[in-house]
Amino acid sequence: MNDPATIVVWIVIALIVIFVIVALAKAVRIVPQAVSLIVERLGRYSRTLDAGFHLLVPFVDRVRAGVDLREQVVSFPPQPVITSDNLVVSIDTVIYFQVTDPKAAVYEIANYITAIEQLTVTTLRNVIGSMDLEQTLTSRDQINGQLRGVLDEATGKWGIRVNRVELKSIDPPASVQGSMEQQMRAERDRRATILTAEGVKQSQILTAEGEKQSQILRAEGQAQSAILRAEGEARAILQVFDAIHQGDADPKLLAYQYLQMLPQIANGTASKLWVVPTEFTAALGSIAKGFGGDGGPVGPSGDPAGPGGSDGPAQRAPRPRVENSLPPSALTDPAEALAEARRQAEAATADATSAGTHSGMPVDPSVELGQRPGAGHVPPPAPPVRGTTPRPVGEEPPADDVPGGPQQV
Repeated sequence: MNDPATIVVWIVIALIVIFVIVALAKAVRIVPQAVSLIVERLGRYSRTLDAGFHLLVPFVDRVRAGVDLREQVVSFPPQPVITSDNLVVSIDTVIYFQVTDPKAAVYEIANYITAIEQLTVTTLRNVIGSMDLEQTLTSRDQINGQLRGVLDEATGKWGIRVNRVELKSIDPPASVQGSMEQQMRAERDRRATILTAEGVKQSQILTAEGEKQSQILRAEGQAQSAILRAEGEARAILQVFDAIHQGDADPKLLAYQYLQMLPQIANGTASKLWVVPTEFTAALGSIAKGFGGDGGPVGPSGDPAGPGGSDGPAQRAPRPRVENSLPPSALTDPAEALAEARRQAEAATADATSAGTHSGMPVDPSVELGQRPGAGHVPPPAPPVRGTTPRPVGEEPPADDVPGGPQQV
């Protein structure tokens, strides 16, 4: 058991077993997915092992490097870059790349990560150096496109494809940031002022349009109201005149209406003068003449005498009725209104007669009956007013001394 030869044999067997295990370990290679192995034989490139099971020649073949074929993301630290307007800005970049040729990535460049970083910095400075700060802040897509084009062209021979280049941040100096904030604040204030002014302008325009429309509508309403009011007054006047002419009003009714208007003429606290008829009979003749009479002598019944009166041979031509040209109206029948007015006139005449009898004043029978004196009857002259000169009978009085005119009391 302790024979030296046996011990040597066992040692040799153990060494052989160890050699076989190491050889098998070096010969068998299992490559994972998305990884490539570069194999060298006796120090020279042999082949590229893709994903799967592979056998190598022990102690002859050697794995030089393993390359990750997935897309990689590398973020570089902030780099100071000077713009065309001499401002220093710090720019952080992020690069997305992928190895497409493991052999070129291993043998064409020593460290492609460092190479990509340095190439990115130099290209970024060239691109930013031709832009000012405003363009740098607003042209990120343009900068990304230029960087990607330059990097993809330079890294193509390294077996690397640059997919995207992004600017993570662009940080101008603190003083410039304050100025930019003030500028943006002023710009926003200006926009807010403009929007407010536009709103006020639109509001005033709409308000003016509304006022214009309301004034137009109000004016149209007033015009329509005035037209309707005028039409109503015209209809009332026409119907009143038609009722008077068709009813052939006598001086009694006119005298009664004249008496009714006297209190309204004298009414008012500021009135210093009021009208008193100096010749009541002449006033009745003037009113009767205004309503269609001729102002000549009247008969005993109160109708005008002579050729144009009811006692003469020729009668007045009847007036055409105006109510035929008017629309239907809800006014009182003219005959009924005339009868009522005559009753009121007779009552007023009786009251006036009784008042004159009690006061001791002589009353003309014709005036008492509400009639005008007959033909050839001359009314007694009116008593002269103080301060005036008596006029002869038959002489026309002046304009200021018309019978029935205002007299100062």
